[in-house]
Amino acid sequence: MTDIIFLLLIFFMITSTVVVPNAIKVTLPQAQQQTVTGSYSVVTIDENLNYYVQYGRERAKPVKFDEIIPYLLEQQARNPEMYVALHAHETIPYREVVKVMDVTYRNNIKMVLATRR
Repeated sequence: MTDIIFLLLIFFMITSTVVVPNAIKVTLPQAQQQTVTGSYSVVTIDENLNYYVQYGRERAKPVKFDEIIPYLLEQQARNPEMYVALHAHETIPYREVVKVMDVTYRNNIKMVLATRR
């Protein structure tokens, strides 16, 4: 009986070193928990690379990329504690997300990335 257990142990030790775990999960955006506190603006990028902005529970309105920062600065002037939640479709190019993150960083606007459960 111990011989079988010993052989199984050796088998699992050898096969576990052959299997290389993939630590990078590319199926994004996804997270376990979401919380929304305080006032926020939302910048949304859909799968067709269209941009939308909204403040709080207002209706989203389509904008061009150049119109995002004036809108966010106006909202931030009304509420300095405001932050931006970026809702980006998971299939859009990463550079589009970085563009929005970069302009908010340069204008000292706090930003979070929205994910799904």
